[in-house]
Amino acid sequence: MSAPELHLVIPGPLAQNTGGYRFDRRVVEGLRGRGWTVHVHELPGSYPHVDASAILAAGIALSRLPDRALTLVDGLAIPGLAAAMSLDQHRLRMVALVHHPLWLESGYDDAQATALRNLEQGALACTRRILVPSRATARDVAGMGIPEAAVAVIPPGTDPAAPATGSADGIPTLLNVGILTPRKGHLMLVEALSGLKELPWRLIVVGGERDAVHAAFLRAAIERVGLSDRVELHGDVDETDLAAAFAGADLFVQASQHEGYGMAVAEALAHGLPVVATAVGAVPELVPDGAGLLAPPNDAPALAEALRRVLSDAELRRRLGKGARTAAAALPTWDACIDRFVEELAAL
Repeated sequence: MSAPELHLVIPGPLAQNTGGYRFDRRVVEGLRGRGWTVHVHELPGSYPHVDASAILAAGIALSRLPDRALTLVDGLAIPGLAAAMSLDQHRLRMVALVHHPLWLESGYDDAQATALRNLEQGALACTRRILVPSRATARDVAGMGIPEAAVAVIPPGTDPAAPATGSADGIPTLLNVGILTPRKGHLMLVEALSGLKELPWRLIVVGGERDAVHAAFLRAAIERVGLSDRVELHGDVDETDLAAAFAGADLFVQASQHEGYGMAVAEALAHGLPVVATAVGAVPELVPDGAGLLAPPNDAPALAEALRRVLSDAELRRRLGKGARTAAAALPTWDACIDRFVEELAAL
């Protein structure tokens, strides 16, 4: 009997260092470890803002897949693939992996968001199954008019990790992990921290500069509020340096405007780090009351108050760290995640 076969279609290189691509890589590795043959098709072009050449290349890539090929389309590729998915929906067995609906990204005006929502809705209707990482994302997809029965929730796994040892000099180190895009809320985080200068802390931000304009705004904002000596932008780092950043942190912070899951939040819990974050998307699913403090989205004063409470109270940090370790014990493993992928894909 031949090995089960899957075609994964993604925008750009699989090696990209974001939560979504890390999820994709672990799925590919896990399925191959179970005996599956997985072909990865990396689409050229700039996503999600695709041009005609990117759409043409995406259509050609999909057209070259064999008839009835089991095809997993990463939702990030939909802006380039939507038309081709409509054409090939009966020829291919297509499944979508939606990390979060793209139309919920920050920075779109109403007309752009509506157009993207309609594009995603049409593309997802061409698939036989939609896989999402959280109940929150399942609700977002259902809100686009997709039947709930078409959606399956498969959370990413989380690797076990040693408890963070914290900063070596006693100054609380705040860690933020996420690419520098408006959705990740770095500007609001800087605004919140600008009111806490009387407290000892430093912030380390790990994440690539996907949006050069936003990165420039962020650097300017850090300088304008006088935090250049307390905020470090480390850019992309490898897995070893990322693990070291978690190990040296005392607190994990996030000010996102939306999170389809929050792999960095889950990783922080695995390291026993208290979490201060915005209550958006799947974050409330991940962070129970005893593991962190959640603030409303787009509310810098509320985020500042949550940070003040945790930074001013070492005993609270200790209790929340203990709660984080308890919460981490309930997170799914990568084996459990791959089990669910095998179950869903094999059914097709």
